[in-house]
Amino acid sequence: MHHTPPTLNLLPFRRTLGLALALLLGVLGRATDDATALALFAYDAQAPLAVELSAMGEDEGVRIFQASYASPAGSRVTGRLYVPAGPGPFAGIVYAHGTGSGARTQGPRAVYLARHGAVVLTPDAPYIRRGGEIPTFTALDRAEQIQHIQELQRGFDLLLARADVDPARLAFVGRSHGGAMGALLAGVETRVKTYILIVADGGLVSHFAGGIGRTQEFDHLPPETKADWLTAMQPIEPWRFIHRAPPATIFFQNGRQDDAVPPELAQALHTAARGTFEVRWYDAGHRLNTQSFIDQLAWLHREIGMKSPGPDASTGPRFPAPAQPATTTR
Repeated sequence: MHHTPPTLNLLPFRRTLGLALALLLGVLGRATDDATALALFAYDAQAPLAVELSAMGEDEGVRIFQASYASPAGSRVTGRLYVPAGPGPFAGIVYAHGTGSGARTQGPRAVYLARHGAVVLTPDAPYIRRGGEIPTFTALDRAEQIQHIQELQRGFDLLLARADVDPARLAFVGRSHGGAMGALLAGVETRVKTYILIVADGGLVSHFAGGIGRTQEFDHLPPETKADWLTAMQPIEPWRFIHRAPPATIFFQNGRQDDAVPPELAQALHTAARGTFEVRWYDAGHRLNTQSFIDQLAWLHREIGMKSPGPDASTGPRFPAPAQPATTTR
């Protein structure tokens, strides 16, 4: 299938002093000081990871393992680990999935990255492991978001404990809700060199309770439930933290026809970013298109020295064919 290359809209990323001041007044001026919130995401980095790996096979030369490791919350994080052929050292990537999916659904994307020179960890978010959804509009959302950020940090601990991972070449990739969590992580984690935030917005409050993202589900909640949830979630909303990302770089990817994360929500997150970042828009919906995967490889080649996208990358990840509808006979 032929994919039309996207029209690029690269923002000027080293802001002038006047524009930076205007954005600070317009965005960060509305936020409470998030410095006190950073302590919420602290964890014991010396605690045993207790990593367990179980071989699942290979795909395109990439070894795949069922993985689990200890969570700071006392449970175990499940997921998958993708290891390229060869001794390394490789780059290291933590890849966060979107809502309604999980680690196993990211296999084609993870293999695509791994065969270009990265050990890739795809952890399951806490709500996936409990078999539920988000948001619940209860205190559980706050607890699980904090836990998720701690577990993503522990994911980097896992990668750094491996002899085949170069500690100077770490990246985070997240799509949809995983991208929003990456915006929060960027303000907390200091070891990551670059972030790719795919079809991300500013967080659950932005997505469900504010402006263009407001939903009937939120509107129909009792007033006291709304108030309690906003009080719990607003201080840990990802857009409040992303300005802390520098010196890490950020690559934002969004679709002009995205009906899950409308452009207005994506742009609000971009506006809160600081330092060196790029924004690229695609004439596509929430899944974006093949060109977006090629652009990810080009970015990771430039930022952390992964293999550049060659002819073998031109078709993107090898996703399974869509299920065919059942046929009926008379």
